[in-house]
Amino acid sequence: MSSSASSPGGQTLERGAIGLTEVLFQSITHMAPAVATALSIGLATTLAGGITPLAVVFALVACLFTAYSMSQLARHMSSAGGMYTYVTRGLGTFFGWLMAWAFTLAEPIVPAALFAAFGFFAASFITELTGFSNDLLWLPLAVICGIVVWFLTYRGIQISTRTGVILGLIEIGIFLVLAVLLIVNAETPVQASVFIPADGNVGPAFQGFVFCILAFVGFEAAAPLGEETREPRTTIPRAILLSCLLIGVFYVFCYYAATVYFGPARMQADFLAFNEGNPWGGMADELLPTLGGLLVTFAIINSCLANSNAGAIASTRSIFSLGRARLLPRALAEVHPTYQTPVNATHLQGVIGIVLAVALGLGFAGYTSGGPITTYGFIGTSLGLLFAAMYIAVNVACMGFFLGERRDQFNPLKHIVVPVLGVIAMVLGFLSAFGGVTIPVIDLVLPPLPEPYNYAPILVGIWMAIGVVLYVVLRGRSPEAIAELGAAVTEG
Repeated sequence: MSSSASSPGGQTLERGAIGLTEVLFQSITHMAPAVATALSIGLATTLAGGITPLAVVFALVACLFTAYSMSQLARHMSSAGGMYTYVTRGLGTFFGWLMAWAFTLAEPIVPAALFAAFGFFAASFITELTGFSNDLLWLPLAVICGIVVWFLTYRGIQISTRTGVILGLIEIGIFLVLAVLLIVNAETPVQASVFIPADGNVGPAFQGFVFCILAFVGFEAAAPLGEETREPRTTIPRAILLSCLLIGVFYVFCYYAATVYFGPARMQADFLAFNEGNPWGGMADELLPTLGGLLVTFAIINSCLANSNAGAIASTRSIFSLGRARLLPRALAEVHPTYQTPVNATHLQGVIGIVLAVALGLGFAGYTSGGPITTYGFIGTSLGLLFAAMYIAVNVACMGFFLGERRDQFNPLKHIVVPVLGVIAMVLGFLSAFGGVTIPVIDLVLPPLPEPYNYAPILVGIWMAIGVVLYVVLRGRSPEAIAELGAAVTEG
C-alpha cells in the first residue's frame, strides 16, 4: 500500500510505486549507453588511440567519486528536487537556488536533443530499409518521439520507468552481443596493452578521459524519484552507484572489443572516420552483412527514446518540486488525480522538448552535420557544462553537509578525500566542454568550440547570471519563498 508526497491542493505523487530495478534503469537509460558508445566516446579515440579502454577506466573511476558523494547525501534525504536538495542542505539556499536554476535549464532540454537525434537515426533506418529519403523526414519522426515520451510521462511513473527498463535492456543487449562478436573475430582477442601500454605512457589516456566523462552524465537521474521510490534512502544511493559502475564496465568492455578488432595502431587515425563516421555500424556490417548496421542503428534509435524518456521523468519531477516551493508557478505542482503524475509539468516539458527540437533542427539545417545532429551537439555541449558544474557543487555540498549538519557522521576519507577527487575530475570535464583552454597537468590543449557550439557557454552563462539576479529579487521581495526552498526540496 503506497503513501503519498503532498503538493498544493492536497494532491500527491505516488509513494512506493517503483523499486530498485526501475530506479536503476532511470539512471542507466539517462546515460544513453548505445548513443554514448557509438558517438560520445568515439571522440576520445582521436586522443587516446589504442588505449581508449584505459581512458574509459579513468573516466569511470573519476565519475564514481561524484556518484559516491551523491549516494552519501541521498542516504539522508529524499525528494523530487534531486541534486538541488543535496546542495541546499550542504551549502545553503543561494547555492541550492543556483543548482535548481541550472537543473531547470539542463533537464528540460535533454529530451529535445534526443527527439532530434531520434528523428535523424529513425529517418536513416527507414532509408536503409526502404530506400525512401527526404531531407525533412526526421521532423515528423522527432515529433512522434516527443508525443510518445509525453504519453509515458503523463500516464504514470510505473509505465514510464518500466518502459525504460525494457528499452535499456534492448540497447545494452545489442551492443554486448556485437562486442562479443568483435572479440571472437579479432586477430588477437587478448591484448593487455590496451590497458597497460608497452612504453608506459598513459598520457593519451588522460587526454581522452575528459571526453569519456561526458558519456557518464545521467547517473544522477535516479535522485528526483526519491518521493516515488520504495525505501528511497537505500534504493536511490544504490541506483546512483550501480548505474555508474555497471555502465562504466559496459563502456570498457565495448571499447576493448572495438580496439582489439579494429586494431590498436589504427584507432587514433582511422576509427572515428571509418564507414563515413559510423564505425560501429561499419564493424557490425563486416560481421553481419546488412543486418549488423541495421541493428546498431536500431539500438541508437532505441537509446534516444529511452534517454528522452528518462530526461522527461527527471525534468518533470524537478519542475514539480519548484512549483511546490512557489519558485515557479504553483500550477506546475498540480498532480493528476488518477495517475498521480505532475500533469502540468509534464505538459510543459512536452511542449518545450518538441518545440526546441523542431526549431533548432530547422535553424541549424545549414550546418555540415545537418540540423538534427547539430541540435544534439549544441544541446550536448550545454549539458556538459551544466552537469559538470552541478557535479562539482554536489561534491562540495557533500563536504559541507557532513562538516555541518551531520558532523557526528563525518569521515575524512568519505567526506573530504573522495569529494575533492570528484571536484578535480569534474573540473577537467567542465573545461573539456568549455573548449579553448589548456590543461597543463595532462598537457592537453582544447581548441575553441566551432560554430554554433561556441554559443553554448555564452547562453549557459547568461542563464546563470539571470539566476543570480532572480535570487536577489526573490530574497528581497519574497524571503519566505527562498526560505521554503530548503524545506520544500528536502523531504517534500
